[in-house]
Amino acid sequence: MLTTKDIIKEGHPTLRAVARDVSLPPSQDDIAILQKMMEYLQNSQNPEISLQYNLRPGVGLAAPQINVAKKIIAVHITDETGKLHSYTLFNPRIVSHSVEKSYLTTGEGCLSVERDVPGLVPRYARVTVKATNLQGEEVKLRLKGLVAIVFQHEIDHLHGVMFYDHINQQNPFQPPEGALPIER
Repeated sequence: MLTTKDIIKEGHPTLRAVARDVSLPPSQDDIAILQKMMEYLQNSQNPEISLQYNLRPGVGLAAPQINVAKKIIAVHITDETGKLHSYTLFNPRIVSHSVEKSYLTTGEGCLSVERDVPGLVPRYARVTVKATNLQGEEVKLRLKGLVAIVFQHEIDHLHGVMFYDHINQQNPFQPPEGALPIER
């Protein structure tokens, strides 16, 4: 079982490295890594388990965050309408995105960042992601709102990009022009 101690923190070189593609079909090791990542997210959102193991709650996790430099992500989040989006994916990539931007009104956080980083993070309002799921099938996901933001955050990790790299350093709370505010 992964715990908060297994998540590397900002400053670790793996977080700034570009992750490698996962060979397909995925190996048993890669499948086990992805399953453990999803288990962490589910456990971190369960108040009893989270308290018992002192887990920081998370809605997304990328393999580089557990010091595995491979293109693997897990997302487990309930959207604005109450629908659960739970994905375990290999080699996810954004194949298209909207011109329109969005941002979380509360800013973003990260399991690898143990400090508050104030500022708004501009993201695309809608993205289309292609990836391979745990069963080895190619999937194409059309995402918007909060779920699209989480996916962009996790896919950034696969390219060595941290969320605060996107914050406007001169004016961190300036909403991106014409962007859609997303409440969390």
